[in-house]
Amino acid sequence: MTGSRTIPLLTWHAALLVGLTGAAPLAGQAARPAAPLAPLERSWLLLRNMADELRMTRSRGLLVSSRGRSVDSLSAGVERARLEVVRRAAAVRPASLGPADRAAFDDMARILPSFGSAAADSSAQKPGPPNCTEPYHPTAGPNDTLAGLTDHVFACYGAAAQRIVVDHDTLDRLTIFGLLGRTDDRARRERLFRALMPVWQSVNGDDGARSPYREMVRRRVALWAQGPTPMDDRARGLGVAPDTLERWLLQVLEGWQATLPDTLLEPWDWYYRNGEASRRLSGAIPRDSLLPLNRRFYRALGVDPVALGTVYDIDPRPGKYPVAFTDIALRSPMTPWVSASYRIGGLDNLSELLHETGHAIHIAGIRTRPAWADWPDSDTFTEAIADLAALEMYEPGWQQRFLGVAAPLPVSLRAKYSGIMLDVAWSLFEIRVHRNPGRSPNEIWAELTRDYLKIVPHPEWSWWAMRGQLVDGPGYMLNYAFGAILVADLRAALTSRRGRLSIGDTGWYGWVAPRLYRFGAERPARDVVRAFLGRPVGTGALLTDLARGNR
Repeated sequence: MTGSRTIPLLTWHAALLVGLTGAAPLAGQAARPAAPLAPLERSWLLLRNMADELRMTRSRGLLVSSRGRSVDSLSAGVERARLEVVRRAAAVRPASLGPADRAAFDDMARILPSFGSAAADSSAQKPGPPNCTEPYHPTAGPNDTLAGLTDHVFACYGAAAQRIVVDHDTLDRLTIFGLLGRTDDRARRERLFRALMPVWQSVNGDDGARSPYREMVRRRVALWAQGPTPMDDRARGLGVAPDTLERWLLQVLEGWQATLPDTLLEPWDWYYRNGEASRRLSGAIPRDSLLPLNRRFYRALGVDPVALGTVYDIDPRPGKYPVAFTDIALRSPMTPWVSASYRIGGLDNLSELLHETGHAIHIAGIRTRPAWADWPDSDTFTEAIADLAALEMYEPGWQQRFLGVAAPLPVSLRAKYSGIMLDVAWSLFEIRVHRNPGRSPNEIWAELTRDYLKIVPHPEWSWWAMRGQLVDGPGYMLNYAFGAILVADLRAALTSRRGRLSIGDTGWYGWVAPRLYRFGAERPARDVVRAFLGRPVGTGALLTDLARGNR
């Protein structure tokens, strides 16, 4: 950063520090920006929009955005917009602001450093692909950081996950997961599963004491020593004590365990047993039907993802980010974009697409001032409400209406909850691995899957290393596990008020959006949940739903 840019940035931070003591959480309708903040928030919105457009263009591997602007011009525009935000912020007198405006001002200050000029420098060179052919060996050099190690391992994981050769076919991780549940030939199922080994090894090597993952765990534990872990933060973000949440996870696994036969299955057979719904239904879901089915369902709920301007980037390509995600393409109006990689159709890929579109309709439903036009403060809440509608696909009534064929309820519930139980097991795995960094991750995973999922233990394999979030987002899996508890509670409350979505409800989105979606970063997620439920979240709804499979 040059000297000419340093002074206004310091002025911005100095202005923030003068008289700011923090604002109480806000409730209700967002106040309109007072006159002193209106120019700043207009500039802030321009900065966010340009940064979103740049990020989406780069993520899609393009040099020119969908709006016809080059990456270089967008990079320069982001920097100009950042400086304008700094200039306008310097003109604000924080002590004169009311509580809502002061909170908005503080939130913009917290986020602004992420738009540093280095990030906007189009001449910055991206690092080349890592050398993934040699085992990782930590060094003591200045570049040997936790962030560097994480980036290296995640890049190798992505490369391995996107190109897996089985019986002369080139597949990817998601395709193999779909095939495991639909392949009748047991020997081929085993070959499919074992073909994932390079993915596991890219993360955990041979599970030795100096494996990449175990090295990351040691460094994370050292980093977190003086504060809460990400797992603790996710629990507290929704008002739940970390030890309470851990007990809930065990309670959920025990509820699932009670539905299982008293025999152990090999992993590839476990996927097959729980894939019966996929075998029955996937023939009705060819790849070219994914987007039309997705649109048809959400239109039945009163919201058209295409009319919202949602950008769908679902074709596989080399170097693409290996995990499906949804992000913000534009904040005025709020416009979502979805990234995934689907080579085939099927129930599993449809489930993921419906989930990602759940994020998209959430983004489009945000109605708040520019300072808070962002994701909520809780990833767990965000992941949970993405499934408010999406989980309806596991109801036989939904399947009959949208696919023309249905699986029995117990079969559908196994499909629904087998994935959730893996998420719960992964969450407990992360908690235990980081609590006991000297223990073999493979052994911890073998114990969890044997005791609660009834899977034959394989401590010689790192087959837990299938989820990229375990590499680049420690604690993120808890969003899915805790989110499953939360969304079951929210869905039960919604069903009691509006009925099941299988029969359609064109007023659903108009009713839900102002109650759950509209707040963005305006209100803490725990307050939104408490106001909607009228009580704290609990496990009762999930356990009741899970037990339907035994009736």
